Formats: sequence, C-alpha cells, structure tokens
Amino acid sequence: MVLGAALAPQPGFAQAPAKVGTAKPAKAGPAATLWLTTPDQAQLLREQPGKLAFRPAAAKTTGPVIELNDAQRYQRIDGFGYCLTGGSAELLHRMGAAERAQLLRELFAIDGTNIGVSYLRLSIGASDLDAQVFSYDDLPAGQTDPELKHFSLQPDRAHLLPVLKEILAINPRIKLLGSPWSPPPWMKTNGESKGGSLKPECYDAYARYFVKYVQGMAQEGVRIDAITIQNEPLHPGNNPSLLMPAEQQAEFIKKALGPAFKAARLDTKIIVYDHNCDKPEYPLTILRDPEAAQYVDGSAFHMYAGQIEALSAVHDAFPQKNVYFTEQWIGAPGKFAGDLAWHVRTLVIGATRNWARTVLEWNLAADPQQNPHTPGGCTECLGALTLDGNAVTRNPAYYIIGHASKWARPGSVRVASTEPDKLPNVAFRTPAGQHVLIVLNDAAAPQRFRIRLGGRETAAQLPAGAVGTYVW
Repeated sequence: MVLGAALAPQPGFAQAPAKVGTAKPAKAGPAATLWLTTPDQAQLLREQPGKLAFRPAAAKTTGPVIELNDAQRYQRIDGFGYCLTGGSAELLHRMGAAERAQLLRELFAIDGTNIGVSYLRLSIGASDLDAQVFSYDDLPAGQTDPELKHFSLQPDRAHLLPVLKEILAINPRIKLLGSPWSPPPWMKTNGESKGGSLKPECYDAYARYFVKYVQGMAQEGVRIDAITIQNEPLHPGNNPSLLMPAEQQAEFIKKALGPAFKAARLDTKIIVYDHNCDKPEYPLTILRDPEAAQYVDGSAFHMYAGQIEALSAVHDAFPQKNVYFTEQWIGAPGKFAGDLAWHVRTLVIGATRNWARTVLEWNLAADPQQNPHTPGGCTECLGALTLDGNAVTRNPAYYIIGHASKWARPGSVRVASTEPDKLPNVAFRTPAGQHVLIVLNDAAAPQRFRIRLGGRETAAQLPAGAVGTYVW
C-alpha cells in the first residue's frame, strides 16, 4: 500500500452514494502532501507519492479524527533549529569549501528537499562544546578590565563568524540567539571559568559586555535577535558555567543590563532563565518584579528535568511575555526510534502546544568521538550531524527538527487541533496560507485516522512510531 495515497474505503468510513445523470462533479478540494519518517529508518523525511485529497466530511464516521480549527490561534513561531556551538562551527569550517556549501544549503535553504532551519542559538564566548574555554575579555589572573578595553570577538573569527556569514548568505532572515556560559573569570567570585557567581561590582561591566557583543556582531553583519543572560544558571558544575539565582538575575537586569540596552538603543530581546522545566518559579520570580520585567521579552527552557507543561504555567501567569524552548541534547550513540518519538512528542509537539515560539536541539555537529569539547564539557552529546572530515551522517535531531523547520516557517501561527489517543500532533497556518500538521503515531501498531478542516476531511495512516508532516 502506498503510504502517501488516500486510503480505500474502510468499514465505518461512510461515503455518499454515487449520483447518476447530469449532475456536475463536486469541486475538488485541497490535497495534502505527506513527508514521512519511520522508526526503522526505511523512510527518512521522505515525500510520499500521491496526494491525500480532502472531500466533504461524512455525516457519520468512526475512528480517530484530528480536527483543525483555524479560528482558534495561539503563538507565532520564530523558528526551529539547533545550537551552533563553536565546535560545530569548527567542524563545518574544516570541511572542503564545496562540501560545506552543499551541506549548509541543505540545512538552511527552504527550496527542494532542504530543511530550512530558521533559528540558531550561539554561545557568547565559549560553551562546553568548544575546543577550549574563552571569553571576549580574558586577562592574566589578578587583572581586571572594567572599561572593557581588551574586549574582542577575535576568538569567533577563526571559525564561527566565517560559517555564520555563509549561513546568512543562504538565509539572511535566520534569527540568532546568543547565550553565555560564563562571564570573563575576572568578573566572578571564584576567578575561574567554572562555577562562581557574578560579582555585584561587575554588574555594569558585564552589561556593557553584552552591549559590545551585540554591537560587535552587528558590525560583522550578524544581527543578534535575542540574548539569554545565562545558560543553565542553576548548574555551576559545567565548564564554563556560572551560578546565578533568580533574585540576582532580576537585580542584574533592572540595575544594569536593561538600562544598558536602553541607553545603547538595542532592540535585541532579553530572555530570562534558559534552564530546566522543573523550576518555573525562577522565571516567575523575575517576571513578578516590575522593575526587571519591563526589560524582559520572555523565558527560555530546557527539558533535562520537569514537565513541558511548565511553559504554559509561566505563559498563563504572564501571557504578555513570550516562551521559548532553547536546548535539548541526544546522548550518543542515540537510539533512533526512541529519540525520534520522545523529541517529537515532547518538544516539536509538546513545547509548541505549550506556547513555545522556538524549538532548538543541542549541538548541530560533532565528530565521531563527540568532540570537540572543553575539559569537563559534554563527552556524549550527539550532534544532529556527525562530521568526519567531509563525510556527513544525519542523526535523529536532523529529522526531528526537519519535520517542522521546512514548513512551519517564521511567522507561522499555531492553530487548534484535537488530540486523539496515541496521535499527538500540532498544527500551524503559515504566512503563505498553507496548513502544516505534524503527527506522531505513538502506538505500537499502525493507525488510520482522518484529518478534518472546515467541513472537509481526508483519510491518512501512519506506521507504528512514525512521524508525518502533512502540508496543504
């Protein structure tokens, strides 16, 4: 049976009796294209032959129905993508020019079979997936630079900026989020890249550090759409890292960062938290402080602990503030079927159904040994791509994001869709007026179901554990 074709009539699927005579045939309705990934990897984000035709809905049907409602709209989407770590950029930059150009087009262009990644998260300074620890103002121990005379983006000129400029040439509208793993060590209570806290006397200097970063990237032709203040502020055990409790983050925003952005006339968004779903009280603490909240666009989340519904709890308390999902790893070597189902169910579907404007998977690329990383950094983070010189392996996160990024373009709006048992899904209306429906068959057997919109419906099916993106 062809998976992408309309199914033959099944028991319980009522059909109108055929008419004879001179009656004109009914006007053809829309037809959906199915892009499919199966857990056995026989189909990997592959367009299926045939179309799913929409016809007038039958008066009585049995079986599950996913019904969309265009009139019930939720958040706009900023994009789907990855974290372009320094290590990812280094591996990409070391590829041959022709091979890299071809791969970047596959990732960031939206035509053909390219996946159209529309959002990237960058580290401000080093993340733990850089080959070495650095900031933009490193000094010998005991020295300080409160006026930031030694600030320089030079470390990013080796690999990150050249790759970013190639990406921007393919997709000039891609949105970029910057997140620091640590301030320069001289700003910290322990004087080290790992752990410690931001010294209060360094608030103003650190605020200017953010301003210089945004302005410096702009001078390079790279617009930073948003920043988070600290990656995983409650996890000081990484290298680099920083401990920054909610009360301190609020104080830093209202006393230093917010006024500094305002004085510099930056429109770069300030996003708080950037950590796990188990501590929604962290962003809520900041948003309840009106002096801090006036500068805050919204909150960012990871999912190494807690429940994805925490995003809705924060949104419902402050509906005027945005919600973002900014990081989730897959542990090497990965388990394709389980990773595909969990990440699509929890993030692509779950995060967006809980108001997230972005869904970002952790590192875009690593080598076959999950390098590079800092001493003490993540040794098991499986990239969306494994790069071995010019050889490319596409891993689960490539397909997880690809099922959304190509079709749910920036500016798409999530619309209501019902959720039958074992068929989690999310629906969008794109700026071009298309409908996009992402469905996971979360059952252990194939499922038949109907997709219904505006009095028309089509019959569909998915193999067990498969993900389908329907576009019409």
